[in-house]
Amino acid sequence: MPLAAYLLVATLLFGVGLYGLLQRRSLVAILISIELMLAAVSINVVALTTLSGGDPSLGLVVSLVLVGVAAAETAVALSLFVAIERHSRSIDVEDLSELKG
Repeated sequence: MPLAAYLLVATLLFGVGLYGLLQRRSLVAILISIELMLAAVSINVVALTTLSGGDPSLGLVVSLVLVGVAAAETAVALSLFVAIERHSRSIDVEDLSELKG
């Protein structure tokens, strides 16, 4: 497959993630949107590393590191969501006025 196909898929995936990030009010939906954006970055890293003619395993290692960071971010975010839900009985972003300065 040509490089343009991978970049197009990554762009569409990033666009869907960005749209979800800007339009959703649920914290869980926002987290899923961020994960979609990270997946698009991983696709770009692997595709562009392969294009550069360098070691293709470098792109795969960077993608695995990104997956690990995403997993850690998800674990921390979900634990924060549970704490917020217990305190305010809602995970709707509009209801979280206590976070304002």
